Amino acid sequence: MDRICRQFDRLENPHLAVRDKPAISTPMSEENKQAQKRTEWSEDRTIMANERTFSSWMGTGLGAIGVAIGLKAVFGAFEPTWAAKLVATIFLGVAIAIFWSARNQACQTFARLSERDVEATSSRNYMRLATIMTIAAFATGVILWSL
Repeated sequence: MDRICRQFDRLENPHLAVRDKPAISTPMSEENKQAQKRTEWSEDRTIMANERTFSSWMGTGLGAIGVAIGLKAVFGAFEPTWAAKLVATIFLGVAIAIFWSARNQACQTFARLSERDVEATSSRNYMRLATIMTIAAFATGVILWSL
């Protein structure tokens, strides 16, 4: 009866059949080695795509700073002047939010992956760049409000 139950269990759950077999270590086949290499390369491609995405978001943040400067230039003679400055400041705030959001997302993605054949940008560099861009956006705001 016990033998019949084990056979039934194997039919229901094929993973149980693996436990009854002795563990045999076989060398990895050439096909499996190639599949493993392709998997490693896909992680490398994902790391590089993550860096390109981060760079793209930095460019979007710089675009928001450009909009802020453009608003001040276009509406410089606008009365009250504080309104044009306020709208420009909102775009500067959006730029700062974009910088830090991009940094956080890039670091989270990088933490999930392991590099193989590429040398990835470190999380510290993402932090440096986001900090520098934030300081630049803040300085732009100071200059816009002083005009």
